[in-house]
Amino acid sequence: MLSRTASHLYWMARYIERAETTARLMQVGARNALLPDIGGGYRNDWEAILQASGSLEPFREKYGETKQRNLETFLFFDEENPASVRSCLARARENARVVRTALTSQTWDAMNSTFQELNQLHRTERSKLSLTDLAEWTSNACALARGSIEATQLRNDGFHFMGLGFTLERADNTARLLDVKYYVLLPSLTYVGSGLDQTQWVTLLRSMSAHRAFQWTYRGEITAARIAHFLILNRQFPRSLLTAVQGTCDNLDHLARGYQNPSEAQSAARRILAELAEARVEDIFDEGLHEFLTRFMRQNAGIAGIVQDTYLTGEPA
Repeated sequence: MLSRTASHLYWMARYIERAETTARLMQVGARNALLPDIGGGYRNDWEAILQASGSLEPFREKYGETKQRNLETFLFFDEENPASVRSCLARARENARVVRTALTSQTWDAMNSTFQELNQLHRTERSKLSLTDLAEWTSNACALARGSIEATQLRNDGFHFMGLGFTLERADNTARLLDVKYYVLLPSLTYVGSGLDQTQWVTLLRSMSAHRAFQWTYRGEITAARIAHFLILNRQFPRSLLTAVQGTCDNLDHLARGYQNPSEAQSAARRILAELAEARVEDIFDEGLHEFLTRFMRQNAGIAGIVQDTYLTGEPA
Protein backbone atom coordinates (compact mmCIF):
# COMPACT_ATOMS: atom_id res chain seq x y z
CA MET A 1 0.00 0.00 0.00
CA LEU A 2 1.23 3.50 -0.79
CA SER A 3 2.33 5.37 2.32
CA ARG A 4 0.05 8.27 1.41
CA THR A 5 -2.98 5.96 1.27
CA ALA A 6 -1.98 4.38 4.57
CA SER A 7 -1.62 7.84 6.12
CA HIS A 8 -5.11 8.91 5.08
CA LEU A 9 -6.69 5.72 6.44
CA TYR A 10 -4.75 6.00 9.69
CA TRP A 11 -5.69 9.63 10.26
CA MET A 12 -9.30 9.07 9.25
CA ALA A 13 -9.57 6.59 12.11
CA ARG A 14 -7.78 8.87 14.59
CA TYR A 15 -10.09 11.78 13.80
CA ILE A 16 -13.20 9.61 14.22
CA GLU A 17 -12.01 8.48 17.63
CA ARG A 18 -10.96 12.02 18.60
CA ALA A 19 -14.38 13.44 17.71
CA GLU A 20 -16.07 10.95 20.00
CA THR A 21 -13.70 11.76 22.84
CA THR A 22 -14.44 15.47 22.52
CA ALA A 23 -18.13 14.61 22.82
CA ARG A 24 -17.41 12.53 25.92
CA LEU A 25 -15.46 15.41 27.45
CA MET A 26 -18.47 17.64 26.82
CA GLN A 27 -20.65 15.19 28.73
CA VAL A 28 -18.22 15.01 31.65
CA GLY A 29 -18.02 18.80 31.90
CA ALA A 30 -21.76 19.37 31.63
CA ARG A 31 -22.70 16.75 34.18
CA ASN A 32 -20.04 17.71 36.71
CA ALA A 33 -20.90 21.39 36.35
CA LEU A 34 -24.35 20.53 37.74
CA LEU A 35 -22.87 19.13 40.96
CA PRO A 36 -22.94 21.42 44.03
CA ASP A 37 -19.68 22.99 45.12
CA ILE A 38 -19.46 21.42 48.56
CA GLY A 39 -15.99 22.83 49.05
CA GLY A 40 -17.24 26.39 49.17
CA GLY A 41 -14.30 27.63 47.12
CA TYR A 42 -13.39 28.19 43.50
CA ARG A 43 -14.19 25.32 41.15
CA ASN A 44 -14.67 25.35 37.40
CA ASP A 45 -15.27 21.95 35.81
CA TRP A 46 -15.29 23.38 32.29
CA GLU A 47 -11.79 24.77 32.72
CA ALA A 48 -10.74 21.30 33.86
CA ILE A 49 -12.04 19.82 30.61
CA LEU A 50 -10.22 22.42 28.52
CA GLN A 51 -7.02 21.92 30.51
CA ALA A 52 -7.15 18.15 29.99
CA SER A 53 -7.67 18.55 26.25
CA GLY A 54 -4.82 21.08 26.01
CA SER A 55 -7.09 23.83 24.67
CA LEU A 56 -7.61 26.13 27.65
CA GLU A 57 -5.43 28.97 26.36
CA PRO A 58 -6.84 28.96 22.78
CA PHE A 59 -10.33 29.05 24.25
CA ARG A 60 -9.53 31.96 26.57
CA GLU A 61 -7.97 33.93 23.74
CA LYS A 62 -11.07 33.60 21.58
CA TYR A 63 -13.98 33.45 24.04
CA GLY A 64 -12.73 34.68 27.39
CA GLU A 65 -15.21 33.52 30.01
CA THR A 66 -15.93 29.80 30.31
CA LYS A 67 -19.69 29.91 29.86
CA GLN A 68 -21.37 26.70 28.77
CA ARG A 69 -22.70 28.27 25.55
CA ASN A 70 -19.16 29.26 24.58
CA LEU A 71 -17.89 25.80 25.47
CA GLU A 72 -20.51 24.11 23.31
CA THR A 73 -19.53 26.26 20.35
CA PHE A 74 -15.80 25.77 20.90
CA LEU A 75 -15.92 22.00 21.46
CA PHE A 76 -18.52 21.11 18.85
CA PHE A 77 -18.79 23.70 16.06
CA ASP A 78 -15.61 25.82 16.07
CA GLU A 79 -13.61 25.07 12.91
CA GLU A 80 -10.60 26.92 14.34
CA ASN A 81 -10.42 24.40 17.20
CA PRO A 82 -8.63 21.36 15.72
CA ALA A 83 -10.16 19.09 18.38
CA SER A 84 -13.78 20.21 17.90
CA VAL A 85 -16.26 17.61 16.72
CA ARG A 86 -16.83 19.53 13.49
CA SER A 87 -13.11 19.86 12.76
CA CYS A 88 -12.40 16.20 13.50
CA LEU A 89 -15.28 14.80 11.46
CA ALA A 90 -14.55 17.16 8.58
CA ARG A 91 -10.93 15.98 8.52
CA ALA A 92 -12.00 12.35 8.83
CA ARG A 93 -14.35 12.73 5.88
CA GLU A 94 -11.72 14.51 3.78
CA ASN A 95 -9.18 11.77 4.45
CA ALA A 96 -11.84 9.22 3.49
CA ARG A 97 -12.65 11.12 0.28
CA VAL A 98 -9.04 11.13 -0.86
CA VAL A 99 -8.79 7.32 -0.53
CA ARG A 100 -12.40 6.52 -1.36
CA THR A 101 -11.38 3.60 -3.58
CA ALA A 102 -9.75 1.94 -0.54
CA LEU A 103 -13.07 2.02 1.36
CA THR A 104 -16.20 -0.04 0.93
CA SER A 105 -19.33 1.78 -0.18
CA GLN A 106 -20.84 1.28 3.30
CA THR A 107 -17.85 2.88 5.01
CA TRP A 108 -17.82 5.84 2.63
CA ASP A 109 -21.59 6.29 2.98
CA ALA A 110 -21.24 6.32 6.77
CA MET A 111 -18.53 8.99 6.59
CA ASN A 112 -20.29 11.12 3.99
CA SER A 113 -23.75 10.97 5.58
CA THR A 114 -22.24 11.92 8.93
CA PHE A 115 -20.66 14.99 7.36
CA GLN A 116 -23.95 16.00 5.71
CA GLU A 117 -25.83 15.62 8.99
CA LEU A 118 -23.15 17.69 10.69
CA ASN A 119 -23.74 20.50 8.21
CA GLN A 120 -27.45 20.35 8.95
CA LEU A 121 -26.74 20.66 12.67
CA HIS A 122 -24.52 23.66 11.94
CA ARG A 123 -27.45 25.36 10.19
CA THR A 124 -29.91 24.52 12.98
CA GLU A 125 -30.90 27.22 15.47
CA ARG A 126 -28.68 26.78 18.52
CA SER A 127 -31.53 27.01 21.01
CA LYS A 128 -32.90 23.77 19.54
CA LEU A 129 -29.69 21.82 20.15
CA SER A 130 -28.85 20.62 23.64
CA LEU A 131 -25.36 19.59 24.64
CA THR A 132 -26.63 16.09 25.41
CA ASP A 133 -28.17 15.76 21.95
CA LEU A 134 -24.94 16.90 20.28
CA ALA A 135 -22.83 14.47 22.32
CA GLU A 136 -25.16 11.53 21.68
CA TRP A 137 -25.32 12.29 17.97
CA THR A 138 -21.52 12.28 17.82
CA SER A 139 -21.24 8.96 19.64
CA ASN A 140 -23.79 7.35 17.33
CA ALA A 141 -22.16 8.74 14.19
CA CYS A 142 -18.72 7.51 15.23
CA ALA A 143 -20.11 4.10 16.17
CA LEU A 144 -21.71 3.85 12.72
CA ALA A 145 -18.39 4.60 11.03
CA ARG A 146 -16.48 2.09 13.15
CA GLY A 147 -19.18 -0.52 12.65
CA SER A 148 -19.04 -0.11 8.88
CA ILE A 149 -15.28 -0.55 8.92
CA GLU A 150 -15.47 -3.60 11.16
CA ALA A 151 -18.28 -5.26 9.20
CA THR A 152 -17.26 -4.58 5.59
CA GLN A 153 -13.56 -3.78 5.18
CA LEU A 154 -11.16 -6.44 3.96
CA ARG A 155 -8.63 -7.47 6.63
CA ASN A 156 -5.69 -6.13 4.65
CA ASP A 157 -2.97 -3.64 5.56
CA GLY A 158 -5.41 -0.74 5.11
CA PHE A 159 -7.69 -2.24 7.75
CA HIS A 160 -4.77 -2.54 10.16
CA PHE A 161 -3.65 1.04 9.55
CA MET A 162 -7.18 2.13 10.47
CA GLY A 163 -7.11 -0.16 13.49
CA LEU A 164 -3.79 1.33 14.55
CA GLY A 165 -5.28 4.81 14.33
CA PHE A 166 -8.22 3.79 16.49
CA THR A 167 -6.17 2.05 19.20
CA LEU A 168 -3.47 4.70 19.54
CA GLU A 169 -6.03 7.48 19.76
CA ARG A 170 -8.25 5.53 22.15
CA ALA A 171 -5.38 4.83 24.52
CA ASP A 172 -4.54 8.53 24.70
CA ASN A 173 -8.16 9.52 25.13
CA THR A 174 -8.92 7.05 27.93
CA ALA A 175 -5.86 8.28 29.80
CA ARG A 176 -6.98 11.90 29.37
CA LEU A 177 -10.53 11.21 30.55
CA LEU A 178 -9.26 9.39 33.62
CA ASP A 179 -6.77 12.17 34.34
CA VAL A 180 -9.54 14.78 34.13
CA LYS A 181 -11.41 13.11 36.97
CA TYR A 182 -8.65 12.17 39.33
CA TYR A 183 -6.18 15.00 38.93
CA VAL A 184 -8.18 18.01 37.82
CA LEU A 185 -11.83 17.78 38.77
CA LEU A 186 -11.58 16.73 42.41
CA PRO A 187 -11.18 19.96 44.42
CA SER A 188 -9.10 18.44 47.20
CA LEU A 189 -7.77 15.11 48.40
CA THR A 190 -10.01 15.54 51.44
CA TYR A 191 -12.98 14.75 49.18
CA VAL A 192 -11.68 11.31 48.18
CA GLY A 193 -14.45 8.86 49.06
CA SER A 194 -17.02 11.63 49.52
CA GLY A 195 -20.37 11.94 47.79
CA LEU A 196 -18.82 14.35 45.26
CA ASP A 197 -16.03 11.89 44.54
CA GLN A 198 -18.48 9.01 43.99
CA THR A 199 -20.77 11.08 41.78
CA GLN A 200 -17.88 12.20 39.59
CA TRP A 201 -16.70 8.62 39.17
CA VAL A 202 -20.18 7.56 38.05
CA THR A 203 -20.30 10.50 35.64
CA LEU A 204 -16.95 9.47 34.15
CA LEU A 205 -18.13 5.89 33.70
CA ARG A 206 -21.37 7.01 32.04
CA SER A 207 -19.52 9.36 29.70
CA MET A 208 -17.41 6.40 28.55
CA SER A 209 -20.47 4.14 28.15
CA ALA A 210 -18.90 1.99 30.85
CA HIS A 211 -21.18 2.25 33.87
CA ARG A 212 -23.12 -0.96 33.28
CA ALA A 213 -20.00 -2.87 32.22
CA PHE A 214 -18.33 -1.73 35.45
CA GLN A 215 -21.28 -2.94 37.52
CA TRP A 216 -21.16 -6.33 35.79
CA THR A 217 -17.45 -6.59 36.58
CA TYR A 218 -17.26 -5.20 40.12
CA ARG A 219 -20.02 -5.71 42.63
CA GLY A 220 -20.44 -3.30 45.48
CA GLU A 221 -18.93 0.12 46.14
CA ILE A 222 -17.41 2.30 43.46
CA THR A 223 -13.86 3.08 44.55
CA ALA A 224 -10.88 4.81 42.96
CA ALA A 225 -8.93 1.55 42.97
CA ARG A 226 -11.66 -0.34 41.13
CA ILE A 227 -12.13 2.45 38.60
CA ALA A 228 -8.40 2.61 37.94
CA HIS A 229 -8.21 -1.15 37.50
CA PHE A 230 -11.19 -1.15 35.14
CA LEU A 231 -10.01 1.71 32.92
CA ILE A 232 -6.32 0.79 32.95
CA LEU A 233 -5.82 -2.93 33.52
CA ASN A 234 -9.07 -4.76 32.71
CA ARG A 235 -8.65 -6.93 29.60
CA GLN A 236 -12.40 -7.22 29.01
CA PHE A 237 -13.19 -3.52 28.82
CA PRO A 238 -12.66 -2.35 25.19
CA ARG A 239 -11.49 1.13 26.20
CA SER A 240 -9.02 0.16 28.91
CA LEU A 241 -5.39 1.12 28.40
CA LEU A 242 -4.34 -2.54 28.42
CA THR A 243 -6.90 -3.47 25.74
CA ALA A 244 -5.97 -0.48 23.59
CA VAL A 245 -2.24 -1.26 23.76
CA GLN A 246 -2.95 -4.91 22.99
CA GLY A 247 -4.84 -3.73 19.90
CA THR A 248 -1.90 -1.54 18.90
CA CYS A 249 0.46 -4.52 19.22
CA ASP A 250 -1.85 -6.75 17.17
CA ASN A 251 -2.15 -4.22 14.35
CA LEU A 252 1.59 -3.58 14.31
CA ASP A 253 2.26 -7.33 14.21
CA HIS A 254 -0.05 -7.73 11.20
CA LEU A 255 1.69 -4.87 9.40
CA ALA A 256 5.16 -6.21 10.21
CA ARG A 257 4.24 -9.63 8.81
CA GLY A 258 2.75 -8.05 5.71
CA TYR A 259 5.81 -5.92 5.03
CA GLN A 260 8.23 -8.56 6.36
CA ASN A 261 9.93 -5.88 8.38
CA PRO A 262 9.71 -5.71 12.20
CA SER A 263 9.54 -2.12 13.38
CA GLU A 264 10.77 -0.22 16.39
CA ALA A 265 7.11 0.61 17.09
CA GLN A 266 6.46 -3.09 17.80
CA SER A 267 9.17 -3.16 20.45
CA ALA A 268 7.95 0.06 22.06
CA ALA A 269 4.34 -1.15 22.15
CA ARG A 270 5.34 -4.53 23.59
CA ARG A 271 7.30 -2.83 26.37
CA ILE A 272 4.22 -0.86 27.39
CA LEU A 273 2.03 -3.95 27.12
CA ALA A 274 4.39 -5.98 29.30
CA GLU A 275 4.39 -3.25 31.94
CA LEU A 276 0.60 -3.01 31.99
CA ALA A 277 0.18 -6.80 32.04
CA GLU A 278 2.30 -7.03 35.19
CA ALA A 279 1.10 -3.82 36.85
CA ARG A 280 -1.03 -3.64 39.98
CA VAL A 281 -3.28 -0.78 40.97
CA GLU A 282 -1.21 -0.35 44.13
CA ASP A 283 1.92 0.20 42.02
CA ILE A 284 0.14 2.82 39.92
CA PHE A 285 -1.08 4.71 42.98
CA ASP A 286 2.39 4.51 44.55
CA GLU A 287 3.80 6.24 41.48
CA GLY A 288 0.88 8.68 41.45
CA LEU A 289 -2.04 8.22 39.08
CA HIS A 290 -1.49 11.55 37.34
CA GLU A 291 2.22 10.83 36.95
CA PHE A 292 1.49 7.34 35.61
CA LEU A 293 -1.04 8.64 33.08
CA THR A 294 1.26 11.43 31.95
CA ARG A 295 4.07 8.93 31.40
CA PHE A 296 1.73 6.59 29.54
CA MET A 297 0.49 9.35 27.23
CA ARG A 298 4.09 10.30 26.45
CA GLN A 299 4.99 6.68 25.64
CA ASN A 300 1.86 6.22 23.52
CA ALA A 301 2.68 9.40 21.59
CA GLY A 302 6.17 8.02 21.06
CA ILE A 303 4.74 4.94 19.33
CA ALA A 304 2.59 7.17 17.12
CA GLY A 305 5.71 9.11 16.14
CA ILE A 306 7.56 5.93 15.19
CA VAL A 307 4.57 4.74 13.15
CA GLN A 308 4.55 8.06 11.31
CA ASP A 309 8.25 7.84 10.54
CA THR A 310 8.18 4.14 9.62
CA TYR A 311 5.06 3.82 7.51
CA LEU A 312 3.48 7.20 6.84
CA THR A 313 5.38 9.79 4.86
CA GLY A 314 2.29 11.73 3.69
CA GLU A 315 0.65 14.39 5.81
CA PRO A 316 -2.98 13.96 6.97
CA ALA A 317 -5.48 15.87 4.88
